[in-house]
Amino acid sequence: MPVYPSFDIAHLAANKLPDNILNADKFKTYLSDNPHLKVPHTHLFYHIVFFTKGSGEHTIDFVRFPVRKGMIYFMRPGQIHHWQFKGDVDGFIVNFSADFFNRLFFDGKLIEQFPVLGLDINKQVVQLSKRQQLLVEEKFESIVNERSGNLASSPIMIATLLLQILILACIDLPDNEPISEGNNRSRLLRDFQELIERNYLQMRLPKEYAPLLFVTPHQLNTICKERLGASAGEVIRNRVLLEAKRLLINFDLPIGEIANRLNFPDHSYFVKFFKKYTAITPESFRKKNYK
Repeated sequence: MPVYPSFDIAHLAANKLPDNILNADKFKTYLSDNPHLKVPHTHLFYHIVFFTKGSGEHTIDFVRFPVRKGMIYFMRPGQIHHWQFKGDVDGFIVNFSADFFNRLFFDGKLIEQFPVLGLDINKQVVQLSKRQQLLVEEKFESIVNERSGNLASSPIMIATLLLQILILACIDLPDNEPISEGNNRSRLLRDFQELIERNYLQMRLPKEYAPLLFVTPHQLNTICKERLGASAGEVIRNRVLLEAKRLLINFDLPIGEIANRLNFPDHSYFVKFFKKYTAITPESFRKKNYK
C-alpha cells in the first residue's frame, strides 16, 4: 500500500455538492474535519486554497513554498502535497472534479487556458496584491455561501465565481498573462506540455514532439528557453524525473519495477539516469522522503 494515499471528494468531510463534484469550505474547518489530510497525499480533483491567515510551508511535487496571508495555491489532479503549518491558519478551500465545468455545459478545456492551472508549478502559487486579496476573499465567501444555500442555480454561480478567481490570480502573475490562449507562444508551450503528459513514457526527444506542434526542434527549444528557462529536452526529462519521484514514494514498489514502468531498459540504467539529474540515488531519495 502506498505511504502517500490518494483521495477523491467523496472521501472528504466537507460542504459538498450531492454528486461529489465540488466542495467549498473555510480552510480551518476543512482541516479540522479531515485529519487524514495532514499527511502527504494526492488528489483526484482540482484543488484551490487561499490563505487569509497563517504561516508555515506547503510542499507540492517535492517543491517547497511558503504559507502566508494573501497567498493562493492551485493544484492539478495527481500532484503530491502536504502542509506544515506554524500556529493558527485559516482561509478558503475549493475542490472540484475534472468534469465539473463540463457538467454545466461549459467547455472543460476552458480552465486549461489559465496558467495557474497549467503544468508550470511556479505559476501554481501566487502572492496576491492587497487589492486582489480583498476581491478574491469576497469571491470565496460567495462560493461558500452559494454551496451552503444549495439553490438550483448554485453550481453555475459557483462556476462563474471560480472563473473570476482564476482571472484575478493570473493578473498577479509576474508576466501578467491572464489567459495563455491569447499568446501563440504560450499556447504552443501548453500544447507541448500536454503532449509530454500523454507521451513521456515513449517519447523522450524534442525532435519527436516538434512535428506534432508544427515547429522545428530548434524553434521548440528556443520557446522553452525563453518561457521556462530550460531546453525542450530538459522539460521532457523533468517530467520523467517527477514521475520517478512520485513512484519512489510508493515504498512497496521495487525500484526495478519503477524502471520498467518508466520504460527504462533496466534497473541500473534508471539508477544512473536518476542520480545524474538529482545528485542522489533512487534509494537515497526514498530514505529522504520516508515519513
